[in-house]
Amino acid sequence: MSSTNKHTLEPEDTLNGAGRYDPNFTSHVISAMGPKTDPRLRKVMTSLIRHVHDFAREVDLTVDEWMAGVDMINRAGQMSNDRRNEGQLLCDVIGLESLVDEITFKQASEAKDAVTQSAILGPFFRHDAPLRQMGETISFDTPADAEVTYMHGVVMDATTRLPVENAEIDIWQASTNGLYEQQDDKQQEHNLRGKFRTGKDGKYGFYCIRPTPYPVPDDGPAGELLDMLDRH
Repeated sequence: MSSTNKHTLEPEDTLNGAGRYDPNFTSHVISAMGPKTDPRLRKVMTSLIRHVHDFAREVDLTVDEWMAGVDMINRAGQMSNDRRNEGQLLCDVIGLESLVDEITFKQASEAKDAVTQSAILGPFFRHDAPLRQMGETISFDTPADAEVTYMHGVVMDATTRLPVENAEIDIWQASTNGLYEQQDDKQQEHNLRGKFRTGKDGKYGFYCIRPTPYPVPDDGPAGELLDMLDRH
């Protein structure tokens, strides 16, 4: 007994170019995953492969265009380190990080007792910020045009409304010149960064500077993409 793997084209398949190419190509790639593949990974990769293949067919992606994309991804990886994440910056440029953040925290934002709104980490977040004492400052190279600010508040459980002890407050910010410390040789290590832990009362407080605008770094692939998209 024999069987034939048949694929029926849907209307949208014709629109994205699938009708012009091997209708079984994508399904063959997806079926190459083995039985030991994690179920969640299988779901994610199946969808990713389908969308990436549909994208390539829809725009009739050329080899040169594909290689230009691969080169941009490679250079973003080569430029990234523990002080800068160029790949994440590329995701920011196309809105992916913000979208994932919205999806991840949608349930929390719709809760009856709304919690603090989520925000993306951004490409200049560092995991190794030093733990500081409450009431201390995170600004050690305070520029003359900076406005010193005391930031304070209380961390509370959204359900019980009780203070949360030992909650970690992790803060990082750019200086008034628009640069984070790892971008600026004139700033000392971990300037304008710090971690704080709340006490039994859930309170936190520290000195920083009033936030000021800062540009997207344009000295890498993300900057090149912004330029190609005529975004400033």
